[in-house]
Amino acid sequence: MQPSAFERLKKNPLLRGFILFSIFRAFYGAGILLVTYFLSTSAEAPLPVSIGFLLCSMVFSRWLFKRLKGMKKSSTESNNPV
Repeated sequence: MQPSAFERLKKNPLLRGFILFSIFRAFYGAGILLVTYFLSTSAEAPLPVSIGFLLCSMVFSRWLFKRLKGMKKSSTESNNPV
């Protein structure tokens, strides 16, 4: 019996990566928004500090996601020796 279209989609590495990235961005983005809100209200930091924090968080999130993706790849390769 052939797998259904849904089963094939679940096993597609591109779709799995997209879902993983979406979950990561949802949680990370919510955290960044909370910190930025704190900086702009409670800490009374000037606007350039909030903008700088957002720019740094963009770069950091890309770096962090690449590291997470690399860790997943290396653990998958170690589990499936050639």
